[in-house]
Amino acid sequence: MNMSEKKPSFSIVIAVRDQAEDLSANLPILLGQTYDNYEMIVVDESSTDDSGDFLKQQKAENDRLYTTFLPTYQFQRNRRRLAYSIGVKASKKEWIIFADITTPSISEQWLEELSEFACQPWTLLLGFVNKKTGDVRLKTYEDIEKARQIITKAERRRENENHHGWIQHLQLGTNYDFIVVRADQAHELLRFFMVSPKLQVPKEH
Repeated sequence: MNMSEKKPSFSIVIAVRDQAEDLSANLPILLGQTYDNYEMIVVDESSTDDSGDFLKQQKAENDRLYTTFLPTYQFQRNRRRLAYSIGVKASKKEWIIFADITTPSISEQWLEELSEFACQPWTLLLGFVNKKTGDVRLKTYEDIEKARQIITKAERRRENENHHGWIQHLQLGTNYDFIVVRADQAHELLRFFMVSPKLQVPKEH
């Protein structure tokens, strides 16, 4: 079976904190994909609302869902990146999708559409969802280092224009809504991308 014939497998990884309403609105869509070969991993960052109860209920009803927990005593500088790292360790699939539970308008065919790109020789895909139409736009990269170089150059230009100096690490701060990366490169990706709660990355200019 060649690459074009193989159906890739996905682990959707999200991290949440006190987002019971967002989970109720959007998790059923993510768990209702028409695609067969995927799993859903939710890392709860010590929620104090009803997020934990909702996740327990969904887990009992759907064997695709795996949940884990980031304790409150973990006061690392970037808890969100740590949460995603925990999700990566729990993953059992070929591709990791870092997603944001607040992103609406993803269709039930989302993974089916992504699978067509994942069958190509890419390592990284950056995705943007049009909030009005639900259309998904992707930027693709052959490897992590190439993506780092391109986006870092864009950050350098932007920081120089703003006279703030150049920051060394990639800042997730603008319009991308999800990131797709080969599982064996996921930890490497998290080294370069400073993950914000919105899981977004700078556009190239």
